Amino acid sequence: MNPAKRAFDIWTAAMITPFVVPMVIVISLVILIKDGRPIFYGGERMTTPTKGFRLWKFRTMRVDSADWGVSGGDKADRITPVGRWLRRRRLDELPQLWNLWVGDISVVGPRPPLREYVERFPEVYGKVLQSRPGLTGLASIYFSKHEIWLLSRSTSPEETDAIYCRDCIPRKARIDLMYQDNWTFCFDLNVVRKTLFPSAR
Repeated sequence: MNPAKRAFDIWTAAMITPFVVPMVIVISLVILIKDGRPIFYGGERMTTPTKGFRLWKFRTMRVDSADWGVSGGDKADRITPVGRWLRRRRLDELPQLWNLWVGDISVVGPRPPLREYVERFPEVYGKVLQSRPGLTGLASIYFSKHEIWLLSRSTSPEETDAIYCRDCIPRKARIDLMYQDNWTFCFDLNVVRKTLFPSAR
């Protein structure tokens, strides 16, 4: 990873940790009281085409041992009331501060994909994952709401998978590669600004 980019990641993690940790404690207690254990969900994601890691989130859904693939309309009835509230505000992603500290992800980059899609589309992710995955990214800003809308129409895991592969992966990859081709430190700062202040988009 670019040393300046990693330095920015560590600086960002250090700045936000005093604010994030109390929120993590409070949200953990709410989930424990309302929904029980487990509090966190750790799903495998890829940081390179061959190297996986455990990406941490607050658990927002009822546990299903047969769960697979991305979330779509077929999983909507498993989302808990607390989970729905957290997802709307993206607070379910606060535990990813740990992933930022240990270097699994950067502040800005493509969102880390599931192993199954990296293995099914090596020609896509071989290029996309030349950039370290991030907490936020260009595709997160300009495509995530549309992706949620597309996937919300699905009624089965198979339909969700088909929509994601056909409509989401190619579009997100094009945006992520635009970021890769035009990366500068100022570009990262602008992505962070637009993430924190959506009205600035």
